[in-house]
Amino acid sequence: MLKNHIKTVLLLGGLTGLLLFIGGALGGRTGLFIGLLFAGGLNFVSYWWSHKIVLWIYKAKEADKEKYSSLYSAVKEISHNAGLPMPKVYIVPGEHPNAFAAGPTPRKALVAYTEGILHLLDEHELRGVTAHELAHIKNRDTFISTIAATIAGVISYVAMMARWTAIFGFGGDDDHPRIIELLVLAVVAPLMALIIQLAISRSREYLADETGARTLKDGSGLAAALEKLEKGIKHAPLPVQGTTEATAHLFLQNPFRGKSFLNIFSTHPTTAERIKRLRALQV
Repeated sequence: MLKNHIKTVLLLGGLTGLLLFIGGALGGRTGLFIGLLFAGGLNFVSYWWSHKIVLWIYKAKEADKEKYSSLYSAVKEISHNAGLPMPKVYIVPGEHPNAFAAGPTPRKALVAYTEGILHLLDEHELRGVTAHELAHIKNRDTFISTIAATIAGVISYVAMMARWTAIFGFGGDDDHPRIIELLVLAVVAPLMALIIQLAISRSREYLADETGARTLKDGSGLAAALEKLEKGIKHAPLPVQGTTEATAHLFLQNPFRGKSFLNIFSTHPTTAERIKRLRALQV
């Protein structure tokens, strides 16, 4: 667990270092400050209200306590064991098997399950999934991802300024080397920021796997669930509509696993590696 925490700190440090370097090289203090205000404002809104937007996107409804009594009981028990307040429980319609947690603070958190995952998994596996999602809440992953998104957003903004500067800001032959330098940095910087941001996302998934397994003192349920979910998502991937790809990092498993991704551009670690780590975990 400590290893994953250290990795997240190092990646955030790398992202911050990249921001400072790019800001100084391309946008200067003014560009950096404007980008920070712009990205910070957007992510402030996202941090506090994105969970409501996500529920709306996926047409999620709060679960009926009588119909889903066993699910409520499991969430209540595991959240108590994790030292968390009871989150709200939502159901997402559709046969796509997945789950996600959201909310700005543990007291305003929620856990959502698709109808597909409830049909696919048995009680033991579903407990493993629940522990994983509650681990995201406990580890404050919404906050961590917001920080990463803010820094990456500023880098993208400063890079955009560099592109416009390269196009319109120079006129003489002596400026050609500087134009090339600006264009290279404007393209490479956002790509590097994205790769680091996605690496943070994958690191937090590993950490949630481990935290959830330690909460239950058993990682076998989540390992079995991940195996079933990978096959289930291939048969019923989440339909790509509107802004859904932007929310892929929220889910337990990449909801678009039917598509081909290079690992460095994936929001989630490979299922095989997650299962391997869970089975090797001493809880």
